[in-house]
Amino acid sequence: MKKLWLIFAQTITIVLAILMVIGTFKPEWGLPFQQARIPAPVVTLHESSPAAKSKGTPFALEGSYSDAVKHAIPSVVNIFTSKQVRRSNRAFLEDPVLRRFFGDTPDNDTEDSSSLGSGVIVSSDGYIITNNHVIEAADEISVALGDGRKVTATVKGADPDTDLAVLKIDGNNLPAVRFAPSDTVKVGDVVLAIGQPFGFGQTVTMGIVSALGRSHLGINTFENFIQTDAAINPGNSGGALVDNHGNLIGINSAIYSQSGGSQGIGFAIPASTVKDVMEQIIKNGSVTRGWIGVEVQDLSQELASSFNLSTSEGALIAGVVRNGPADRAGVRAGDLLTEIANKPLKDSYGMLDVIASLQPGSTVPLKLIRNNQSQMLSITVGKRPTQAKRQ
Repeated sequence: MKKLWLIFAQTITIVLAILMVIGTFKPEWGLPFQQARIPAPVVTLHESSPAAKSKGTPFALEGSYSDAVKHAIPSVVNIFTSKQVRRSNRAFLEDPVLRRFFGDTPDNDTEDSSSLGSGVIVSSDGYIITNNHVIEAADEISVALGDGRKVTATVKGADPDTDLAVLKIDGNNLPAVRFAPSDTVKVGDVVLAIGQPFGFGQTVTMGIVSALGRSHLGINTFENFIQTDAAINPGNSGGALVDNHGNLIGINSAIYSQSGGSQGIGFAIPASTVKDVMEQIIKNGSVTRGWIGVEVQDLSQELASSFNLSTSEGALIAGVVRNGPADRAGVRAGDLLTEIANKPLKDSYGMLDVIASLQPGSTVPLKLIRNNQSQMLSITVGKRPTQAKRQ
């Protein structure tokens, strides 16, 4: 028994000696007898526990849109375009004196011009929506995905009238964006703009919906913009405007700026327009709209007075295309269109939207005022000609 007790005492002594050595050379291991040696904090801080956030307390949810970003950001891609442009100053640079300052130029008379933009994956099999002006006239289009891959894209079709284009890349199970339910966007809603400004990489900015149905901006032929104060900068074009759940409500398209940078006024094409244009392009390769062949202008109070009209609503006919649908129906310059297909017209933009929605080949009633007399005509709607590319 005495021998066992001696062995026990020696073991305890050895263990304590080992602990003392560890405590001396490895104080960071935090042995129990070292707790008293931890210095007091300079300032007492109060930190929330990780458990509080995991339980979904108001503090964890309020002011954070990380879940919305997590859902939406994989669907937003970077678009690189390049094209060959002809040198216009080659003869100027071939002057032997000037070449001392500008250096030698290549033998060919073209050079590469590249630009950046954004796009949104709308289907898991590789369809991408972007702005037409991002890919317009490009000779080569590359898409950088969120996982780091870079792939070549082809243009499925474009619609310059709304500044939208559809691209196609090879792929399966790609992260497609979720569309918000139609007509749920309201002024004051929080929105997030996601894109690739200045080529910095994926960037998220926050704002609210400032206005809906913005038109008369002279940006596109058909305008029904969402206005937002979320920062949209060069390179954001074609990127996603999403709600606070990460659902797509629009495609970022343009900014109002006198400096080239964001000034808190950005415009996005609504998701409803995006869906309509995208489906037509994927199905038919282009967008089909109605057309009657007229030039119109809004009716100002001054014009209404000069024509002795009692109303300032409607679209004033400034010109008629010869042998077009309106010409064959008997419409003349100076007529005031007030209704088409039994739909009242408020202004020229409203008229364009109504006519564009009509099926080419259909015959619809048209109401106009001529010489202060109301008249009814029948008109057979034509197909809107394809808009020529901007040079």
